[in-house]
Amino acid sequence: MLYSVLNLAVFVVLLVVLFRQQKSEKSLSVRVFTGLGLGVLFGAILQFIYGVGSAPITDTLEYVNIVGSGYVSLLKMIIMPLILVSIIGAIVKVKDTGSLGKMSGSIIGILLATTAVSALIGVFVSNLFGLSADGIVQGAREMARGEALETRLDGLANVSFADMIRSFFPGNPFADLAGSRPTSTIAVVIFAAFIGVAGVKVAKTQPEIGEVFERFVDVSQAIVRTLVRMVLSLTPYGILALMTKVVAGSNVSDILTLLNFVVASYVGLALILVMHLCLLAFNGISPIRYLKKVSPVLLFAFTSRSSAGTIPLNIETQTKSLGNGDGEANFSASFGATMGQNGCAGLYPAMLAVMIAPTIGINPLDPSFILSLVAIVTISSFGIAGIGGGATFAALIVLSALDMPVALAGLLISIEPLIDMGRTAVNVNGAMTSGTITSKWLGHTDDDTFASDNEASGELKNG
Repeated sequence: MLYSVLNLAVFVVLLVVLFRQQKSEKSLSVRVFTGLGLGVLFGAILQFIYGVGSAPITDTLEYVNIVGSGYVSLLKMIIMPLILVSIIGAIVKVKDTGSLGKMSGSIIGILLATTAVSALIGVFVSNLFGLSADGIVQGAREMARGEALETRLDGLANVSFADMIRSFFPGNPFADLAGSRPTSTIAVVIFAAFIGVAGVKVAKTQPEIGEVFERFVDVSQAIVRTLVRMVLSLTPYGILALMTKVVAGSNVSDILTLLNFVVASYVGLALILVMHLCLLAFNGISPIRYLKKVSPVLLFAFTSRSSAGTIPLNIETQTKSLGNGDGEANFSASFGATMGQNGCAGLYPAMLAVMIAPTIGINPLDPSFILSLVAIVTISSFGIAGIGGGATFAALIVLSALDMPVALAGLLISIEPLIDMGRTAVNVNGAMTSGTITSKWLGHTDDDTFASDNEASGELKNG
């Protein structure tokens, strides 16, 4: 108990260091990187002194996680209000309901197209590194996870693609505002779009009521955005706690055992990031400036492993730093958290499929196999939210569609957190890329904002 108290005292000191940085008007990026570095250092020291899984580390992380999970919960708290008022406000201000179809179609198209390419990258890196399901050792925990996945697969068998699409529609918008379903985010987007269109129609026929409604939306946006900035000012503290938990709780021996898969995964994720940057450059957007502006978002996605939890910071960065339109920012952040995830739904299932293929007599380089794999990955990525999971559920759907055993996903449980960090960051970057490109195509980008040196939530320097 004494050791745990001493550890927590050190953690409090680190929080004070970040607080002093905030008071000295350090930028959000500097504070985020400081939180990341301190978290890595503190977590590594804890593991070096006590050893992974020891009682002092477990007790310490239980309280450290109050800060980390508490911050993620606050972010989730503001997701639905932010999406609702922002999308309504964007539609009311633009007064062009006809552009909604172009906007959403472009964002979804980019998400799905990049997911298809991500699957091809998964095929490439798996063959490049010679990954095989035969080389993975199966322990008791992995066997239990594999059996659990087999059981979950039975529940997914009756979920059709049509069922997934139907789940996007908001039958009860109030329940969706409470996040009652895996597809609640998309349902709220659709609900907000209907309200916005209705508001535009009312404004055309009854201008006085339209003005009142627009003022109400303006007030709602001002309040919600202030709330968002208040929560985002806590980002460095959240990253410190989350990174401490990841590093202190990681099993180095497990990572070394599956090091080939870890390295191959990150090579694939790096190639996907390069693809995103090439798409931006092709559309006249500076990749270097873009990366500089989105780095705090990617860092948070990396440490939190939550695409949904990153939505507020994602939207804030797109509008305040990249200069994207409100509509593009909200639609891309919302859609990107629930469909077309390049890392979880594109790269990961494809890598597992290629690893399993030789064990059941399939040539992983057979063009027909690759085409069918890419097609299944792309289609299933559109409906991942319909069955409420991430990379594991994407793998379940893809492997079962190819008549492959699904237990392999359970064998990777020991390194799942490590690779999931990179996958989440790539997922979020894919969403921001789709929003940035679409905003550029539709002429909604504020070039002066993108060209400036301001960062998302730059107003947060003083807390």
